[in-house]
Amino acid sequence: MKAIFRYNVLARVPERLKPLEKIAHNLWFSWHHDIEHLFRRMDKHLWDSSKHNPVYMLGNISQERLEQLAEDTDFLARMDRAYEQFEGYLSVKSPYQADTNHCCVAYFSAEFGIAECLPIYSGGLGILAGDHLKSASDLNLPVIGIGLFYHEGFFQQYLNADGWQQEAYPENDISTMPLRLMEDANGQPVTIEVEIRNEVVKIQIWQLMVGRIPLYLLDTNLKENRTEHRHITARLYGGDWDMRVQQEIVLGIGGVRALKALGINPSVFHMNEGHSAFSALERIRILKVEGGLSFDAAREFVVATNAFTTHTPVPAGNDMFSPGIIHTYFEQYVHSLGIAFKVFLGFGRQNPFNEEETFSMTVLALRLSSHANAVSRLHTTVSRRMWHRIWPKNPMEDIPIHPITNGIHVPSWISKDMADLCDRYIGQNWIEDPNSQLPASIPDSELWKAHERQRERLVSFARKRLQAQLTHCGASAQDLCKAAQVLNPEILTIGFARRFAEYKRATLLLWDEKRLIQLLTHAKRPIQIIIAGKAHPHDNAGKELIRQIIHFANLPEVRHRFVFIQNYNIKVARLMLQGCDIWLNTPRRPLEACGTSGMKAIANGVLNLSTLDGWWDEAYDYRYGWAIGQGETYEDHHLQDEVESRALFNLLEREITPLFYDRDVDNLPVGWLEKMKAAMRDLYPKFHSHRMVQDYNKQFYTSISKRYSNLSRDEMKGAKELAEWRQKIMTSWDQIKINKVNVYDDIPVPVSGRMKVGAEIFLSQLQPEDLDVALYFGPLSFEGKFTEKDTVPMDAVESYGDGHHHFEGYIPCSQTGKYGFTVRIMPTHRQMETPYSTGLVIWANEDVIARKEE
Repeated sequence: MKAIFRYNVLARVPERLKPLEKIAHNLWFSWHHDIEHLFRRMDKHLWDSSKHNPVYMLGNISQERLEQLAEDTDFLARMDRAYEQFEGYLSVKSPYQADTNHCCVAYFSAEFGIAECLPIYSGGLGILAGDHLKSASDLNLPVIGIGLFYHEGFFQQYLNADGWQQEAYPENDISTMPLRLMEDANGQPVTIEVEIRNEVVKIQIWQLMVGRIPLYLLDTNLKENRTEHRHITARLYGGDWDMRVQQEIVLGIGGVRALKALGINPSVFHMNEGHSAFSALERIRILKVEGGLSFDAAREFVVATNAFTTHTPVPAGNDMFSPGIIHTYFEQYVHSLGIAFKVFLGFGRQNPFNEEETFSMTVLALRLSSHANAVSRLHTTVSRRMWHRIWPKNPMEDIPIHPITNGIHVPSWISKDMADLCDRYIGQNWIEDPNSQLPASIPDSELWKAHERQRERLVSFARKRLQAQLTHCGASAQDLCKAAQVLNPEILTIGFARRFAEYKRATLLLWDEKRLIQLLTHAKRPIQIIIAGKAHPHDNAGKELIRQIIHFANLPEVRHRFVFIQNYNIKVARLMLQGCDIWLNTPRRPLEACGTSGMKAIANGVLNLSTLDGWWDEAYDYRYGWAIGQGETYEDHHLQDEVESRALFNLLEREITPLFYDRDVDNLPVGWLEKMKAAMRDLYPKFHSHRMVQDYNKQFYTSISKRYSNLSRDEMKGAKELAEWRQKIMTSWDQIKINKVNVYDDIPVPVSGRMKVGAEIFLSQLQPEDLDVALYFGPLSFEGKFTEKDTVPMDAVESYGDGHHHFEGYIPCSQTGKYGFTVRIMPTHRQMETPYSTGLVIWANEDVIARKEE
């Protein structure tokens, strides 16, 4: 029997406590320990059971308790201070408000991991997106987020008796979340529509405040929609490929329409991974249909104002759809773009002429963005190799994917113990100043005591969680009693927590179980290991890794020292990252794009033990932690696992455990503390999300906003001119020819001198100002290939008529060695940020050189 009407009965918040309602509806509370402490003080059990959700808490706390708090002078004083801090934070005007070239950044992401009470994330991508918004808020940048509200979120994990992962999808109660339904001036919900297989799907919009930043979440769960369409925003990464393309239509096309419906006109569109790449097509469509631009002019404007971040070097992480699926969903849509369907498919293919190639969302985003980046230096090299065929004539180092290494929002991840130490010894502005020298003035004894409290807290949590897991499985009273005694708060604790994908190699430690057991049960220098993580619901290989770990954890001789915590989430992550001594990461190089969990460990004084992959490849130094191997790559994965597991055990036995247990007269591990302090001091500023967002602002947002202003002025005059210029370039490009290259100076060239080079070039109908003619030079390898490169421009110094021109340039010769050069021609225009977007380049051939090298 179902009720015919539903309603909520909520506690009445006294007028004196009304500030709590305002604080509760902004996730700013999630990165301020004092605010969380305020809510915990109201009702600790309810705070924990609500998953740290203050909106739920205020609605379900007893009326009697609220009345008590309204009379508690100490509580009220703390609340007033918190509210004053909150209001002061929000009232600070953005320094960009007066900057007409810096309007607004729309940041699209399929997931956002911001707080435990909002489970619309699965892992690193979402956590990174959440940290991006938090830092944008702290830095007061004009950013807005666009995502989806998943009513069932990502799955909750539990294991059966054999250790096989099972998935549960409890529905999120939207009425108890800090969300606000967007309404128009008449109080009616703002809705937009998208077309899914020629059917209209309605979408409503929720607003979530992340400090100063609004995050808009799209939701198809409306009664006007058919059941299958209501489920589009049910589960994150759920369903088949049809569901995935439907979600990405809602995110990309729906996201652009939502901004338009809300009256928001961003100057920058930043796509965090390729899930939202359809947004670029929708922006082109709007400019064409409603703005009267040609497809080419609209594309020029959209490309110029788009930025894209690629996050994964693993092919499976880049969504690729069959041409048939794309045809099913976009046949009618393409007509509104005014292009042929084959042309449309070409935007999503590395080789537009290969009709068998799938349609890649990453390729679509790369082709329709003027700025693209990978998320670490190593990942940049890998990404350039992966997507080189989009720019087939460019050498690898010229592929326009640039490094902006990820960072973490330290206030969200640092423990209260560590934060209090920083407040006391550094000053409370350390949160806003990522250049603060975190541990410099903190005494060793206090730093170690804080760290030990974190470990004790983790051990206590692990025991309770293990008991709950066993109770769920119907364990005996004896097993529950044993679970209450697992782990030891005083011994070396290693944490491993991440998505269970094969390349992350969660079972590398199990390669030599005998050796591992000896480490776990060592009489004088024992270790203990806590593991957590989920496998994708469709990844049986990942689930098998979990099952192997559970079977090992159940061995009688190690079950007190080896624990798997189920249902990994933000709460579990925080406790592990704060309470472990070592953070273990074992990806198979170079498949880890970045891996920000190790950065979070650093902020809490936890040392890293990792293969040289992702961020650790550029951060590692022996003073900060340990590296497994020396950055080798292997074709034989079995051999790689064997070699690196042996290296891992050698480090644990010969370096890590001896250093941890080497204590002074005060029982302090002085050598260990030196590493903790060095890592915190040197790496914290470099891998802070404030630095990351500032990099995006300097390298992407500011220049894109200026181009937005320039191209849109005078009814899109700049965009139209750029499209006409590109058409002229494309028409004449194949006729350009480098006829002769002259070297005017004697060879060899004396150091500190320069070498004059001239080139005779036929430009056809083009003018010198249409082209970037450059000398491309650098040191050479034994095979005659460039090991490094630099460029200097060549200037047009004489015109012979009929399209023939003479260019000259000078190569600086500042260092001795074997060098070489060539001549490169690329198109250029004052309105174009980068010539790489055209994909056009011409190189000189060896047979045009008039003077041979000695």
